[in-house]
Amino acid sequence: MDKNIKKRIAILGSTGSIGTQTLEVIEQQKDHFSVEVLTANSNAELLIKQALKYKPNVVVIGDDNKYDLVFDALDPQGIKVYSGANALSSVVQMDSVDTVLTALVGYAGLLPTIKAIEAGKTIALANKETLVVAGDLITRLAKEKGVNIFPVDSEHSAIFQCLVGEFHNPIEKIILTASGGPFRGKNREFLSSVAKEQALKHPNWEMGAKITIDSASLMNKGLEVIEAKWLFDLSPEQIDVVVHPQSIIHSLVQFEDSSIKAQLGLPDMRLPIQFALGYPNRMKADFPRFSFLDYPQLTFEKPDMETFKNLGLAYEALNKGGNTACVLNAANEVVVEKFLKDQIGFLEMSDVIESCMNSISFIESPTLEDYIQTDQETRLVAEEKVKQIF
Repeated sequence: MDKNIKKRIAILGSTGSIGTQTLEVIEQQKDHFSVEVLTANSNAELLIKQALKYKPNVVVIGDDNKYDLVFDALDPQGIKVYSGANALSSVVQMDSVDTVLTALVGYAGLLPTIKAIEAGKTIALANKETLVVAGDLITRLAKEKGVNIFPVDSEHSAIFQCLVGEFHNPIEKIILTASGGPFRGKNREFLSSVAKEQALKHPNWEMGAKITIDSASLMNKGLEVIEAKWLFDLSPEQIDVVVHPQSIIHSLVQFEDSSIKAQLGLPDMRLPIQFALGYPNRMKADFPRFSFLDYPQLTFEKPDMETFKNLGLAYEALNKGGNTACVLNAANEVVVEKFLKDQIGFLEMSDVIESCMNSISFIESPTLEDYIQTDQETRLVAEEKVKQIF
């Protein structure tokens, strides 16, 4: 696309952490981007506020009960208003959309992303669960349709940035960095009694509740390991994780000549968002600059997979393949929701996930229907297992 032509962006999940920061980026880069579609699950008030400011062509509110509220506020402004999951999957196919940024939380991002790929839209992927659940299906479909998937996660954006100019060179391995979250260095005895308020205090990043809990349990890093496999066509043995508490090195690539490239910067999601939307062009921005003098020490540790079992479970799911990662993701979404409602303990989350992985029927080569069925079945089983614990 001509760099002088504005890219028209659909933001799925515009009221969440990534969505709101994407709008900040677009506001800074008005010459490069315009807002075509905004969607939200239930935060009608913020969606209305965003729509009145950014004047999209279309908005979608997931909660049908809030349709009238949104319609009454935006229809007089000439903004089309729709509601429900089907509308979400329809608007991503509109001719007036160039790039779909998927910032929905969890499994909900899968079907709209599939529909956007089928329509030939460029994908800026902030919803890692899409590739975790159905990575084989998504990558095959993207290849068939000639669709680019640009990662928005800071770690995968770092890998992608390190690979620019290196796509002809084989990767020996990648190293994903993890902050370690708020419980780095803690033992299982400590974790047995932690509350959600403690888990929601991430030391470096401002994120939504679900991803913050995932970060505290190292599940977020596990999901990123699985996502990296599909984004960069790697084997599990080629993906390492190292704990880097300062969150300055966002990830690294090691090549066959032993050289390692890293991408560094302050923890700020606006940079990977802007890079994904603007690729292949880097755009001038006023984001804060990193200084080595402010960080005289950058440190690294091995992740503690005995205390934080979720990372090991993710590798197990990746090695087993089939629908196992779909089970892992569905069970995790259930237990995180229960933990946020004080209905399960921090350590018990891993126990339920592992139990689901061992009890749900394995499907070696799942179809989309198999993934949908696996997700539904796992959620029911996980709900029952939580009830048995509490």
